Amino acid sequence: MIDSSSVIHKTAQVDEGAKIGENCKIWHWTHICGGAIIGNNCSLGQNIFVGNNVRIGNNVKIQNNVSIYDNVLLEDDVFCGPSMVFTNVYNPRSKINRKKEYKNTIIRKGVTLGANCTIICGIEIGRHAFIGAGALVNKDVKPYALIVGLPGKQIGWMSEYGERINLPLKGDGFWECKKTKTMYTLQNNYLTSSRINEP
Repeated sequence: MIDSSSVIHKTAQVDEGAKIGENCKIWHWTHICGGAIIGNNCSLGQNIFVGNNVRIGNNVKIQNNVSIYDNVLLEDDVFCGPSMVFTNVYNPRSKINRKKEYKNTIIRKGVTLGANCTIICGIEIGRHAFIGAGALVNKDVKPYALIVGLPGKQIGWMSEYGERINLPLKGDGFWECKKTKTMYTLQNNYLTSSRINEP
C-alpha cells in the first residue's frame, strides 16, 4: 500500500505488500521489499535497499547507497548518511545459511548515522546519539552520545539540535541549549533532557 501523496521514481522497485506512508520520496534505483513498512515524510535516496523485516518510522532520511537489511528498526527522525552500512549476521560464512540467526538492530529516535559508518548487528543506539563518519559501532550506545573511531568510542555528547554539549563523559552537570530551550542533565554518567518552562 503506497499513499497517493508519495512520489516514487520510475526506476524504483516497490514490491507488492510494502507499506509506504504519506509524503515520502523514493528516488532512483531503490528497491523496497514487500514486507517493509515505511512511515510518513521519509526520503530514500538513490540505490537504497530495504528488506522485508524492516520498520522505518516517520521523517527518516536515508542518503544514497544504503542497504537496510532484515531485523533493522529505524525510529522517527533517524538520519542515515551516504554509504553507511548495517549488518544482520554477526559471523557470516558464504557456505553456511544463517538466515535464522539474524540479530535485531534498534536505532532510536533522532539518531544520526554519519557517512560510511558501520553498525554491527544486535545492538541498540540510544535516542539522539550521533555516530561520526566512518565509525565502527559494535556495542550499545547511550542516548545523546557522540561516537567516533574504529572501533567506535564515545568522546562527548550531542544535543537534539546537533550541537556538542559542554559536559564531561562522567560525573554530573547541567547544560542548556539556547536554541531549543532544552536542559540536559548528566547524572551517574547518563544524559537526559527536559524542556525549560518559559515565562
